Amino acid sequence: MRRGGGTVFSTMPPPLPDRDDTIFAPASGFGRAAVTVVRISGPAAGLALDRLAGGRPEPRRLSLRRLRDPDSRDILDQALVAWLPGPATATGEDMAELHLHGGLAVRSAVLRALAGVPGCRPAEAGAFSRRAFLNGRIDLTEAEGIADLIDAETEAQRVQALRQLDGALGRQVAAWRETGIDLLAGAEAALDFADEGDVDEDGLDAALSGRATALRDAIRAALADGRRGERLREGFCVVLAGAPNAGKSTLLNALSGRDAAIVSDIPGTTRDAIEVRCDLGGLPVVLVDTAGLRETADAIEAEGVKRTQSRIRSADLVLHLVPAGGKADAELFTDISILLVRTKTDLAPEVPGEGGLAISAVTGAGLDALLDAIQAAAQTALGQGDALVTRERHREALSRAAAHLDRVATASAGFPPELVAEDLRLAVRALGEVGGHVGVEEMLDRLFAGFCIGK
Repeated sequence: MRRGGGTVFSTMPPPLPDRDDTIFAPASGFGRAAVTVVRISGPAAGLALDRLAGGRPEPRRLSLRRLRDPDSRDILDQALVAWLPGPATATGEDMAELHLHGGLAVRSAVLRALAGVPGCRPAEAGAFSRRAFLNGRIDLTEAEGIADLIDAETEAQRVQALRQLDGALGRQVAAWRETGIDLLAGAEAALDFADEGDVDEDGLDAALSGRATALRDAIRAALADGRRGERLREGFCVVLAGAPNAGKSTLLNALSGRDAAIVSDIPGTTRDAIEVRCDLGGLPVVLVDTAGLRETADAIEAEGVKRTQSRIRSADLVLHLVPAGGKADAELFTDISILLVRTKTDLAPEVPGEGGLAISAVTGAGLDALLDAIQAAAQTALGQGDALVTRERHREALSRAAAHLDRVATASAGFPPELVAEDLRLAVRALGEVGGHVGVEEMLDRLFAGFCIGK
């Protein structure tokens, strides 16, 4: 390599915004309860305890105190309080907790009193987690794990969210990023000292290419997971498709255990997709009832058929429903994972050699076998929460990093060394975006707005 205009790279995080205010909010659910926990975070957290509890107890020990209004000195509640001095706290700031009796009047009175403490204000959604991120207590992937844990509906989603919160992706990406920084430092050093006569340029290029190849391959291996993480977050999509009156709506109601769809003998009753979310063996499954597939002159029904075809193309599994004795139209579902289901076996006997699963949504015959088949397909597609990549944002950033590393790994001997260094810098930057080290400010408001107040 030769001396040239090397790229400038800094591992220092961007400066943090000023956060001189102190936030507070209930960390437990709203409504009548046995206990309400109020969290306080910021430089005035200790002052809040001084004003309401008459002083700060021993750090990190619950203490029984009478809470008083700072102005009137009226008793608000008899509560357990905790003083948590920073920076070794959830947010990295001074924190306090008030464990109140859970009545609505008690909570309202204490929150009003806190609002009167100088420097204190109510927290917005996700404010505590956002401060934890900005203060380096968690990275962005762990913050997303908190959001996923709040939204988890099934066991597999809970397991995946906990792995994310525990830093499974963050630690791996941090290790990849450190390797990338080492490669970039080596490339920059080679640029700066290339004029020295004892520098083995060919050896440096070969070593750089080999390490870039290994890093690229490791990232690609993580990406080659069939998008299990994203699909687990969103749910395994099972579309019920077939001709009108094939029994789709009746089956949806039977599988969901409620009257989610209107059932009628009139063809074309279902015009739009109806979704029902289910927990099947700890896995999230979305059952979708659709309009019957047929040619029609009715403009509204034709739009329903068009939407059915779109849902079929995006489904993880299609249940092709055909009444017993009817003919399956395999041409409707080319290049799609399908399961042939023979319906209405209570009305017509099975015909030998028809194939598929025979069921009756009315009597329940064959439904257990159908659920087992759906669960097996979902298990194969989703796993049990062991995916590393769980969001499209992760996948896009990692794909960019792998593409830049691929150019470094395959660069010919005559490839300009400045461009090699630039590709490495961009790869490191893309890896940094995953954990929230660079270029993520625009997504913070959207992410933390989806959190609960007090989280």
